[in-house]
Amino acid sequence: MPRSSADRRGGDRRLSDWLVRRAGANDAPALAAVALATFLETFAGVLTGPDILAHCAANSSVAKFAAWASASKCSAVIAEHANGAAPLGYALVTPPDLPVATGEGDLELRRIYALSVTRGTGLGAALLAAAIADARAMGAGCLWLGVLATNRAARAFYERQGFALAGERRFLVGQTWHDDVVYARDV
Repeated sequence: MPRSSADRRGGDRRLSDWLVRRAGANDAPALAAVALATFLETFAGVLTGPDILAHCAANSSVAKFAAWASASKCSAVIAEHANGAAPLGYALVTPPDLPVATGEGDLELRRIYALSVTRGTGLGAALLAAAIADARAMGAGCLWLGVLATNRAARAFYERQGFALAGERRFLVGQTWHDDVVYARDV
């Protein structure tokens, strides 16, 4: 008889003992690992396995994270477990790469992901707060983001955090095109 996911994980294992800190280029392997794990968790059953793996290989490599963490107009923060510093999530702010008109100096919340075992702990809000603070410190007037149009939970989270719909885009994951919505909020 199959065991439930709670049984396999040893009961309720939400990880609420975490710390958020600025990430540097030396954190790139941890950021890339969390990127792959969270993308798999989020999109398994929504996107094909080969598309997920191709997307992560092309867009979430250690080299890409190292470059972002070192760039002056980018900011990366990492969430780690307080006991042992295992990576649990991250947020990444970069110059915008969106098909909408953005203002001079605006930034994009390119990524924000946390492992599902942290759900309900406030980690997502903490990562977003750090990203907004970093965008503000870099002089951005507006923070943009794109999210899969059918991802209702993420959309509701961003709307609760003050983001408003600002456009749409098509987004290629592996070999398959998807529809995203674009959100923006003042910082």
